[in-house]
Amino acid sequence: MMRSRPFPTPRPALAGLALLLWLPLAPALSQSKQLTVEEAFLNRDLQPQNLRQLSWIPGSKDEVAYLRPAQKGQPDELLRGSATGKDLTPIVTQATLAAALKAAGATEPKAFPGVQWRDANTMLITSKNQVYSYDLKTGKATRAFGYDAEADNVDFDPTKTRVAYTKGPNLYISMAGRENEARSKEPETPTPTNAPIVFGQAAHRSEFGITKGTFWSPAGNKLACYVINQSEVTDYPLVNLTTTPASTQPIKYPMTGDKTQQVQIEVFDLNTNKPVVLQTKFGDGHYLTNLAWSPDEKNIYLAELNRGQNHMQLNQYDATTGAFIKTLFEEKDDKYVEPQHPAQFVPGHPDQFVWQSQRDGYNHLYLYSTSGQLLRQLTQGSWIVTDILGFSADGKEIIYASTADSPLERHVYRVSLSGGAPRKVSQGTGTHVATLSPSGRYVLDNFSSPATPRTIRTIAVADGKPQRLLLNAPNPVADYQLGETKIVPLKAADGSTDLYARLITPPNFDAKKKYPTVVYLYGGPHVQLVTENWLSGSNLWMQMMAQKGYVVFSIDSRGSGNRGRAFEQATFRQLGTAEMADQLVGVNYLKSLPYVNQSRMGVHGWSFGGFLTTTLMTRAPGTFKAAVGGGPVIDWRMYEVMYTERYMDTPQENPEGYRQANLLNYVSKLQGKLLLIHGTIDDVVVWQHSLDYLKQAVDEGVQLDYFVYPGHPHNVVGKDRAHLYTKITRYFDENL
Repeated sequence: MMRSRPFPTPRPALAGLALLLWLPLAPALSQSKQLTVEEAFLNRDLQPQNLRQLSWIPGSKDEVAYLRPAQKGQPDELLRGSATGKDLTPIVTQATLAAALKAAGATEPKAFPGVQWRDANTMLITSKNQVYSYDLKTGKATRAFGYDAEADNVDFDPTKTRVAYTKGPNLYISMAGRENEARSKEPETPTPTNAPIVFGQAAHRSEFGITKGTFWSPAGNKLACYVINQSEVTDYPLVNLTTTPASTQPIKYPMTGDKTQQVQIEVFDLNTNKPVVLQTKFGDGHYLTNLAWSPDEKNIYLAELNRGQNHMQLNQYDATTGAFIKTLFEEKDDKYVEPQHPAQFVPGHPDQFVWQSQRDGYNHLYLYSTSGQLLRQLTQGSWIVTDILGFSADGKEIIYASTADSPLERHVYRVSLSGGAPRKVSQGTGTHVATLSPSGRYVLDNFSSPATPRTIRTIAVADGKPQRLLLNAPNPVADYQLGETKIVPLKAADGSTDLYARLITPPNFDAKKKYPTVVYLYGGPHVQLVTENWLSGSNLWMQMMAQKGYVVFSIDSRGSGNRGRAFEQATFRQLGTAEMADQLVGVNYLKSLPYVNQSRMGVHGWSFGGFLTTTLMTRAPGTFKAAVGGGPVIDWRMYEVMYTERYMDTPQENPEGYRQANLLNYVSKLQGKLLLIHGTIDDVVVWQHSLDYLKQAVDEGVQLDYFVYPGHPHNVVGKDRAHLYTKITRYFDENL
């Protein structure tokens, strides 16, 4: 859901058989340390080691670079090496780079700065909004250009010679010789989040895979951007408690069923300085998503979706005039269509692109011509493609990641654009997160599994053979006594759908004892909690709770991510119902375990998980003795248009669904102890949700507990996260 971040972020089970997949973390004799909340959230040394600033070097012969930390008093040093070689060559130390930047007029960095690669010989470093280039051959840095100190949404073009950014509601471009040029002229406002029209910011509340509001053409000659007219969107007041007296900071928050943003795409030509607006097709409240440029920069391809989100068109526009050219194809669904990925053009074939779609029930790859002809479906099966990595060196294959081996795993595959069966590139049961080299010949494979914290190596795409090991991370919690983790396949409440759960038992487990249990859940779209990676997707707080003597359990109910369209759409128009039923399947499994104390069970979740936690406490009262719900949606009528109307339709179209999901209607049913937590400036699930619940409890004489985090948005992060989970831990200690 909702831009929330739950904790770090198999084959079908046999019918009727709860087969246990054992994934032990075998204790060693030296494992004796006990985790604390502070260590679980603030001690980076307890996370698997990683390689900083690891990347492929563009323009090189398949070389990688990464930062080697300081060793024996020596400063940090950037290294580079080929995908297949044995030796890594030092490029520059922190001290050398700092001296070069200082000579160029930059403030001397106190640590190794972040770098971007322009080409095989040139790095870019940004220091206090000034961009410097560093020449590896000469060892000299020069100032390239700068941009405004108050810049937001900074976006470099593909050539790394220009940058777009926003300031307030306006859009600017900076480059050498033409710095801080305004591309829009909306008046500055004291509260830019409340401006009626904004340029260059992410539209549609960052749904549909949208992460930004500016889109550079392939050679950086043109820039497309969102223009968001939110003048008719309701102002919603957030309270700023840092002033005396407190003040309001209104934001534009389109609640479901109400008026929403009107969005356009404007295109700026840097050579002519003439902006044009795409003459988009759909009407009021439509969505413009997944923008892609043609390789020649002449056309823009745009997925357009009606407000009902059940009819999508992929449309082509002239980037010079803004004129509509044609609709290449349409997708419709009786529930919803959710495009999340732009068209990706085939190298060397500017008239072909790959499109991702769930049209057959699972996210798969389709090869199209720019005439709109479907050439072929490239992948198919009851699994999903999770990411396109790129194309092979000869442009004849596409390399992608998918769940083809198991919904719990991620592997890298390749398939020919001319058709045929996919071939697996990665090896080893677990989770492979990969990036493709610029040539398409190798991948950087970041691998983890329940038994492997992290390994990073290069792999040849052609035959899947490992080439170079860059990192084999040690177990960061080897000295800590952890419990045993296993993955449990179960059947959903419908009796047929496969679900997967994670069960953690305490160290020194005694099957004759009775243990209290905490269920951590999310249950909403686009999130998967149970995976075959390090700690099986759990986090150290869960491991800490196991150390304290709790059984810790999670299950990915229907409606959650990465299982296909039918799995997600099982919750359509009735959020909370199917998810609750599946969570109760997990509860029944726990009750079947002789070592689980059925009278001492608790549940915790945040965001959609907070909604589901509160749902279980009041629509299945008596199931749990204690619960903690954070940032919960209480009444879907008060959540945002783009998300809610996809899964619930509008309140006018689905009044019964909204009534059934409205947790204000169940306050009187509450049994057990419930703690609700909210951030006071939550701009995702606004504070009013839990305040309304609190008011309803007061009106009905129902007792519950409540805590707020002043000045925090939707997630409580930073040092205060340890405070948050200390409170949650104590609540379970005191009430279970």
